[in-house]
Amino acid sequence: MVYIGIDLGTSAVKLLLVDESGNVVREVTKEYPISFPHPGWSEQEPEDWWSAVLASIPELVSGVDAGDVRAIGLGGQMHGLVALDDRDNVLRPAILWNDGRTAKETDYLNEVIGRETLSQYTANIAFAGFTAPKLLWMKANEPEKFRKIAKIMLPKDYLVYKMTGVHATDYSDASGMLLLDVQNKRWSQEMLEICGITESQLPKLHESWECVGTLKPEVAAAFGLSASVKVCAGAGDNAAAAVGTGTVGAGGCNISLGTSGTVFISSDRFGVDPHNALHAFAHADGGWHLMGCMLSAASCNKWWMDEVSNDTDYSREQAKISPDKLGRNHVYFLPYLMGERSPINDTSARGTFTGLTMDTTHADMTQAVLEGVAFAIRDSFEVAKSLGIEIPRSNICGGGAKSPLWRKILANVLGIPLDMVTTEQGPGYGGAILAMVADGKFASVQEACDKLVTVASTTEPESELTRLYDERYNQFKEIYPAMKFLFPKLM
Repeated sequence: MVYIGIDLGTSAVKLLLVDESGNVVREVTKEYPISFPHPGWSEQEPEDWWSAVLASIPELVSGVDAGDVRAIGLGGQMHGLVALDDRDNVLRPAILWNDGRTAKETDYLNEVIGRETLSQYTANIAFAGFTAPKLLWMKANEPEKFRKIAKIMLPKDYLVYKMTGVHATDYSDASGMLLLDVQNKRWSQEMLEICGITESQLPKLHESWECVGTLKPEVAAAFGLSASVKVCAGAGDNAAAAVGTGTVGAGGCNISLGTSGTVFISSDRFGVDPHNALHAFAHADGGWHLMGCMLSAASCNKWWMDEVSNDTDYSREQAKISPDKLGRNHVYFLPYLMGERSPINDTSARGTFTGLTMDTTHADMTQAVLEGVAFAIRDSFEVAKSLGIEIPRSNICGGGAKSPLWRKILANVLGIPLDMVTTEQGPGYGGAILAMVADGKFASVQEACDKLVTVASTTEPESELTRLYDERYNQFKEIYPAMKFLFPKLM
C-alpha cells in the first residue's frame, strides 16, 4: 500500500509517494507563478495549483499499481482567500497569506471590534494575512464580487474540492481564518456577522485525518487511480509539517524555515498567549498549538541571492562565511520584506541592513540575512518563554534547514539543540501520515508519528557562540523599535 502527500506551497506544489513503512518512494515538484499586482500584495490563480496537481500525480504514480494507492492527504499554505460563486467558479485570484493590503481592515478589527473581543471569539487577534480581513477588504473594494461569493475556501481545500466535489476544511487551517471559535472548534457566529457572511458559505469542519470523500470518477481517471482512493481533510502547512517531524502531543516544538518561518509548540491543552503575540490554533493531531509566524524567512535569502546577488549557488556563497565571523558580525538585517506578523504585527515594517561600513563584505551581508531570520525567530521564542513555556530542544524543517550553516546559527541564537528527522519532507510527509490514519493504517496521528518519525542528526549549540549571539540579539532587538515610526512614512 502507498499513500500520497501533497504540499501546496507558495511557489510550488510538492507531491510525495510514501509506502506504509514511511519511506518516500518518489517525489514530484511543479512550480507556478505568484503575482504582486501592487506593493505588498500577493496573489495566485487557484487553477494553477490544480493544473500542477493534475500534471504531477500521473508522474508520481507511474509504474505503481493503481489499486495500491489508498489515500491522499494535504498540507497547504494557510489563510489564503479562495472565493467561489454558486457554480464553484473562482471569482478572483486568491489573496495569499503574505498579502499586506488589509492594514485598514486589520486595524478596524483590532481597534474598533477590539483585540480582547476578537480573542474571546477566536482565541486570536487580527493579522493582515488572515482570511477575515481579506473578506472585509473584498467587501469594501470589490462589492459586486463579494456579493457573488457562495463558498469561501482555503488553498488546500480548493484542491480537496477539485478532487472530491466536497467543500471541507480542517480545524488547524480554519484556525487561521479569524472565523473559527478555536477553543470550541466551531465557526464563530459573531465573526461571521462582523464579516457579513453566513455559515452556509463556509466549508464543513473536520479533524485533519478524517476522510471527507473519495476521488470523483473523472479525476481518478485523469490521475490514473481508482475512484475508491480516500481524501482526508488535511492540515495547514505548519500543522502538517509538525506532524511530518513528529511534533505532536504535549511539549513538542518545530521550527520551519520555509518561505515563511514558524515556531510551532504543540500541546494537549488549549491555551492563549494573553498578549496574542503568538497564534493559538488547533493542531492536526486533535490537540492544540501556539505558533509564531514570520512572513519572510528562507525567502529573505532567496531574495538576497536571486534578486540582489544574481547568484543561485547558495552553498558557495555561504562557504565564504568563515567560522570566526559567527557571533561577531556588525551588520544586522531586519527580515521584514513583506511586513511582519509575529510578534510585532506590523504591515508597514520593512527590511533593512544596519551597520554597514567601508569594509563590509558581501559575505557579511549574506551572514546578516541568515542571522536576521534567526533573531526574528528568537523573538517568538522569547514570547513563549515569558509564558513559562520551556523549550529544551526543537525539530527543524524547511528548505532553509538544509543549510548546515543556517542550522548552526539558529541553534546558537536559540541556545538549544535542533533535530533533523530522517525523512525531512515537511507538510507533504505530514499529509501522507494523515492519509495513513484516514485509511486506518494507524489508530491516531500520535501512533503514526511514533512508528514512522526518527531523528537523523542533531545540531548542538556551543556555549561561547551562544553567549556571543546573546549579545548580538540584544542589539538586534533594539533596531525595529528605533525604526518603527519611520516605516509608514516610506510607503
